[in-house]
Amino acid sequence: MSGFVVLVVLFAAFLHAAWNAAIKIGTNKYFNTVLVTSGAGLVCAAVLPFVRQPAFESWTFMLASVVLQVAYFYLLAAAYRHGDMSQAYPMMRGTAPLLVALVSASVIGEAVPTLRWLGLGMLVLGILGLSLSGQTSNGDKSQALASRGFALLNACFIAGYTVVDGIGVRKSGAPAAYTMWIFLLTALVLLAIVLLRDRQAFFAYIRGKYFLGVAGGTASVASYGLALWAMTLAPVAAIAALRETSILFATAIAAWVLHEKISARRLTAILLAVAGAIVIRYT
Repeated sequence: MSGFVVLVVLFAAFLHAAWNAAIKIGTNKYFNTVLVTSGAGLVCAAVLPFVRQPAFESWTFMLASVVLQVAYFYLLAAAYRHGDMSQAYPMMRGTAPLLVALVSASVIGEAVPTLRWLGLGMLVLGILGLSLSGQTSNGDKSQALASRGFALLNACFIAGYTVVDGIGVRKSGAPAAYTMWIFLLTALVLLAIVLLRDRQAFFAYIRGKYFLGVAGGTASVASYGLALWAMTLAPVAAIAALRETSILFATAIAAWVLHEKISARRLTAILLAVAGAIVIRYT
């Protein structure tokens, strides 16, 4: 893998952490989520007419993925509403590959190399450390517990759409368009729900925050698009492993931008989870 590709993937990982921070940074995490996903939907709507469209056989998987991703964004907002990004983000991103690996081994019957078992063990210890890391930055233990619950539940949905998209994107014959349709349809569903339930409050909240939606949405699409591009030039496993550095970027953003207090115990757990996730992805 060339140095340039490495830099591109690291930038994609940073963008993933950045759009998550865009959701966390506001007072209403759900409205911020709709704002960011709407921005992503606009970007995809502008590009979709000019790319090859996915095969009809993939649409069932695409729609299933949209359902899972709508739930994912609700749980993402809930996790960030109740707790720290430096705890919720690593738990969500780290637990998902653990679940995918376990499902692959137990359901599909995929052989698990010895090194991957080591990665699984490291990841379990890291997530366990994060789940026991106590309280939020403001000292609220009950809120931290709720955030951990939402984060772990969300990891199940991340694993779910990862498996669904793994099948769907192969059937589509057009990975880029398949992904952009998911971004667009997810945005439309989330926007429709908020307009039906909280239209006035939503419009009042987003006034003056349009840049957040455009920037966060663009970062979301670019993060995934750059990773897909890199996978055409380097081994998929290597790219997937390198993308796990988004957890480190999220931790840095949480500490320096969101001013979250990150204890040595939490940092150790995060590093262990990242190392485990990288080993799993690379083996």
